[in-house]
Amino acid sequence: MRPSVSWKLFCAGWALASTGFCTSSGLLADLQVDLQDWASAYNQSVAAVATLSNTDKIRLISGQSVPSINFEPYTSDDGSQGLESFFYVTSFPESSAMAQTWDPELIKANFHAVGQEFYGKGYTMINGPTIGPQGRTPWSGRLVETLGQDVYLAGIAFAHATEGIREAGIIPCGKHFLLNEQETNRSEVYWSNNAVTVPLNNTAYSSNADDKTLHEAYLWPFYDGVKAGLGAVMCAMNRVNGTYACETPNLLNNVLKTELAFPGFVTPDTSGQHTALGSANAGMDFGATSFWNPQTLLPALANGSLSQARLNDMAIRNLMPYFQLGLNTKTIPPNPPATAPVDVRANHRALVRKAGSAAITLLKNTNNTLPLHNPPSIGIFGSHARPTLIGPGTTMDDVHTHTTWPGHLIFSGGSGISSPSYQITPYDALLSKALQDGTQLMWAMDGDLSIIPYTAVTGTMGTSAAPTFAGYASAVSTCLVFINAWSGEGHDRSELRNIPQDKMILTVAQNCANTIVVINTVGARLLDAWIDHPNITAVLYSSLLGEQSGNAIIDVLYGAVNPSAKLIHTIARNESDYPVPICMTADCDFTQDNVYLDYKYFDAHNITPRYEFGFGLSYTTFNYSVPPAISYVNDSALAQPIPTGELIPGGKADLWDEVMRITTYITNTGDRDGAEVAQLYVSFPEEADQPVRQLRGFQKVFLRSGEKGLVEFGLRRRDLSFWDVGRQEWVLARGVYRFWVGASSRDLRGWVEYVVA
Repeated sequence: MRPSVSWKLFCAGWALASTGFCTSSGLLADLQVDLQDWASAYNQSVAAVATLSNTDKIRLISGQSVPSINFEPYTSDDGSQGLESFFYVTSFPESSAMAQTWDPELIKANFHAVGQEFYGKGYTMINGPTIGPQGRTPWSGRLVETLGQDVYLAGIAFAHATEGIREAGIIPCGKHFLLNEQETNRSEVYWSNNAVTVPLNNTAYSSNADDKTLHEAYLWPFYDGVKAGLGAVMCAMNRVNGTYACETPNLLNNVLKTELAFPGFVTPDTSGQHTALGSANAGMDFGATSFWNPQTLLPALANGSLSQARLNDMAIRNLMPYFQLGLNTKTIPPNPPATAPVDVRANHRALVRKAGSAAITLLKNTNNTLPLHNPPSIGIFGSHARPTLIGPGTTMDDVHTHTTWPGHLIFSGGSGISSPSYQITPYDALLSKALQDGTQLMWAMDGDLSIIPYTAVTGTMGTSAAPTFAGYASAVSTCLVFINAWSGEGHDRSELRNIPQDKMILTVAQNCANTIVVINTVGARLLDAWIDHPNITAVLYSSLLGEQSGNAIIDVLYGAVNPSAKLIHTIARNESDYPVPICMTADCDFTQDNVYLDYKYFDAHNITPRYEFGFGLSYTTFNYSVPPAISYVNDSALAQPIPTGELIPGGKADLWDEVMRITTYITNTGDRDGAEVAQLYVSFPEEADQPVRQLRGFQKVFLRSGEKGLVEFGLRRRDLSFWDVGRQEWVLARGVYRFWVGASSRDLRGWVEYVVA
C-alpha cells in the first residue's frame, strides 16, 4: 500500500536549500512507500482524521482524548528495565546487560516480558528501547541504558527489543534521536540536585557531525528499529549542527521520515520542544499543550505558517500505532495507584535470572579457578555484596553524589530506575549455597577495614581472625570481592576506576591466594590497578542484572551456568587510551572522532586494550574451522552499487536483501557444554573509507562437549555498504572485501576475501 504519489527519489546533492540540505515534507501522503504491515493502520488513520475538526486534531497531537473517535491518549513511562515507582513489578536487567548476552532471542523475550508488565499496569507505550548514546565516550552517563557500543550489535538488539515490546501489544518508542551522547549540558532545564546539566549560555550542547559520521556511526541502528516496527521515536534534548534535535527538518523530515520511511510519530524528550511552529514544521508530531493548542495552531493554519496537510499528517501519524497494534479494539487495563495490589510479575523472575547469568562475562580464569567446587571457606568483601540500608530501591539525593553504589547495584538512575519487589544480593545467594555445601562464610562488607585498629580475640567472640580486609582474607580459602560503578540519567561519569575499591581488591589479594573479583558496572571500568596480581585468579564482569542479580552471579560462580557473554565495549588500560572525554563546550565536534567509536578507534590507532570488544571466556574451549567459506553470493545484486528497491519502513527494500553468506564450523573441544558467540568482522575496500574492521555478523551457538556445529553469517546489502555523501545513498564499494571470523574483535581465527568488481 502506498499513501499516494509524488515523492520518488532522494535528493542527489543535498545542497538545494539555504540550510545546505534539500528538503522533504516528510508527509506520509507525499511519500511513495510500501507500508507493508502498516498499510491497514494508515487507511484507518486517514479515515479517522478525515472526520475530525482541526480543534480535535490539535487535541489528538497534544495528548488529549478525542471522544468522537473513542481515542484516549497514550499512557507512557520510562523503563526498558521495568516499570518505575510501582509495587508488584519486576526489576529486569538493564539494556546493556541484555546486549552483553549477544542473544537476540533472549533480548526479545526479555523486552516482551517488560512490555507485558507495562500493559498490565495500564500503559500503552514504553519510552524505549534506548539506542542513544551510542558510545562516543565511555564517560557518558547513560550507556547503561543502551545496547552496546557497536552500531551493528546495537541495531540487531534494537530490532529484537522493538519486536518484543510490540508483540506485547504496546508501542515501542525508540530514543534518543539523535547524537545524544552525554548528559552534561544536555538541556537548559535545571535538574534538581544536578548542576552538571545546566548548559553553557543557556542552550543545550550542539553535536556537530558531518553526514557520513551521522549515518554510519549514529543513525545505523534506527534503520533496524524502524524496520522492526517502532511506533514512535523520541527526539533528543540536545542540538544537532546548531539546531535543537526536535526542530531540525533535515533530521526528522528528511532522514527519519523520508530516508528511513518511518511511519509513526515523533515525540520530544523532556524539554525537547522549544517552539510551536518550529517543532511542527520540522517534523515533530506529538507535543505539549503549552505549545500546541487552539490559540497557537489555529491562527497558524489561517495565516499559512502551518499547513493543513502538515496538521493532518501529525494526526495520522499519532493514530498509526493505535490502529496497527489494535489498541482501538482492546480494553486497556486501568492505570492503578503505585501501591495497588495489581501483580503483573507472572514468572518473570526465572527469565531475569536466566538473562542475568547469560550477561556475565568471564574475563580471567587462571588455572580454571572457576567454577567453584565446594570451597571450605569463603570471605565476602565489599558493600556491593549486600543490600543498601534502605530498599529494595532508593533514589535518595545523597546516593546520587556517589560514583559507586553503597550496596548491591541492580539498576541505574533516572530512566534506568526500576522498582524491585525484592532483591537477591550475592550475600543472600552465597548464604543459601553455603547452607547446602557446609561452607564457612566470613564477610567484611562495609568501610575501609584495612586501617581500623583491632585486637585479635578468641573464645566466645567466635573467631581469631583480625577484623580487617587483610585479616579476613588470610583466614579463608576463597575470597570474593564485589565492586560496582554507578551513573544514570542527568549525570556523566567522573571516573572509570575507583581508588577505594581498587585498594580493597589489592588488600584482599595480597592476603588471599584465591581472590575472585565480581564487577557490575554501568560502562567501561578500568582494571589495570590490580588485574595482573597473581592472586587474582578470576574476574566476572557485567552490567546491572535486576532483582535476581545475586542468584545469576552465583549460578556462574558455581558452574550451574557456563558463562557465554561477550564485552559490548572496550576495556582500556588507561583513560587516555579512549578517544574523547565529555565535551564541556557549547559546540561538540563529532567529526574529530568520525566513525571511529570504541574498538574502531583502538584498531585505527594500534592501541592495545586490556580486554577488547567482543571478548569473553568460557568454562570450555572452542575450535574454529578456518579459513571460513563463502557459501553464497548474489552476483547480480553485488554488481549494482546503489540500491534500487522500493521504499519501505527501514529504507530501500533491497538494503535488507542477503547478498552473501559466510560459514564456518565450531567444535566444543572442552569437557563442558557451553555456548560460543562467533563473530564476523569485515574489512572494506579502500574506496569506502571505513575502519580497519567492523562487526557485521554474530551467532550464538550452543554446543555439547565434543559437538561440532555450523555457523552461518548472512550479510545484507547494507552490511557491505558505506554512506556516499555525494550520492546520498548506501553504496557497495568496488574492490576487495576481507571477512574475518573469530571469538572477539582481536581474536580472529581466519579470513576469506571476495572481490566486488
